Amino acid sequence: MIVFLVVSLLLYGFLNGYIIKRGLQAFSSRSVGRLLFVAVFSFLILSFPLSRIINGQFSHRLSQILAVPGIYYLAFMFYLFLLLFLKDLIRWSCLLFQQPVKTSSWLSVSNTASFTVILSVSLIIIFSGHLNAIRPVVKTLHLQVDKTADSRTGLRAVMLSDIHLGMYNRSNRLEALVRKINELNPEIVFFAGDIVDEAIGAEEEEKMVRLMKDIRAPLGLFACPGNHEYYGGLEKNISYLERAGVQELLDKALKIDGSFYVIGRKDRAALRFGDRRASLPAIMAADQVEPSLPLIVLDHQPIGLEEAEQAGLDLLLCGHTHAGQLFPLNIINKLIYEKNWGYLKKGQTHIYVTSGAGTWGPAVRTGSRSEIVLLELSFRRVDDN
Repeated sequence: MIVFLVVSLLLYGFLNGYIIKRGLQAFSSRSVGRLLFVAVFSFLILSFPLSRIINGQFSHRLSQILAVPGIYYLAFMFYLFLLLFLKDLIRWSCLLFQQPVKTSSWLSVSNTASFTVILSVSLIIIFSGHLNAIRPVVKTLHLQVDKTADSRTGLRAVMLSDIHLGMYNRSNRLEALVRKINELNPEIVFFAGDIVDEAIGAEEEEKMVRLMKDIRAPLGLFACPGNHEYYGGLEKNISYLERAGVQELLDKALKIDGSFYVIGRKDRAALRFGDRRASLPAIMAADQVEPSLPLIVLDHQPIGLEEAEQAGLDLLLCGHTHAGQLFPLNIINKLIYEKNWGYLKKGQTHIYVTSGAGTWGPAVRTGSRSEIVLLELSFRRVDDN
């Protein structure tokens, strides 16, 4: 944890040092612009770390005020750095091929106009990405499960993950999601982890509980924990969800409506906190799962997907990846996971990895879309046997 913190601070310092240097060069001949640049960017750069320090020490409302500009600045900083670095790469290429860059050139570090354009483009990217993040699309999947489910021939379910309720994603985001869920009229709702992100104030906690209770799903609300539930304190976060009517499944299988099973797995982060994570066969044996019925599994991280196939499961639902969230991180994301987003079938096992209904950090998506997944499951009829 200490190593991660040190590396993060060094990276944050390097990126901002680079931006400040280029900004001072761009406004070198404009004293008013230079002063304004230093004032605005000093505030933005300090907002995020100060909000974390104040929240950790005092849980003060001031931390919430600083958190908003601070968290959005992280995304703004990312794209501002990339665009400035791209400009420098072009300028360095010109120098490499002995093509001198004039002071008046747009490639010059002292060109105020080009720096201002890069600032503006970065802001447009963040604004567009914000709209992309807060307006989740509904992804509909029609899946055929080749098992009978007692007298039930189908199931209408909603699945979502990675809402990350906390300091940055407030209850108004959840309110919009609840409204959308109810519009889809599900029989059951699945949460594939990371509903909450970190400690939230008592006022926000009460709002979250009240809003979650408004979800209409006659068969219930079920969840598995994500890694952020562990980071924020698993017992505390589970208590929020249980008060809201969400049944958290920790390496546990439940038979629903006498027709199918929902199995929830502990997240792999449990191992880092000294906890154990049971295998799928062990969970199924412990809870006397009938493999002839449809088996639906909630497992936050899409790692080791072959386990679900080997255990004879019918549907595996995952989240965690955010499908990269920010371009070009989504490209790297694809290289890390066998399936970083979307549908995959391994043998008879249907797998879906959602990009998530919320965001981690700033509510900005430039490499993926926020989504809610509507599952239309069809089961084999009893008279078809």
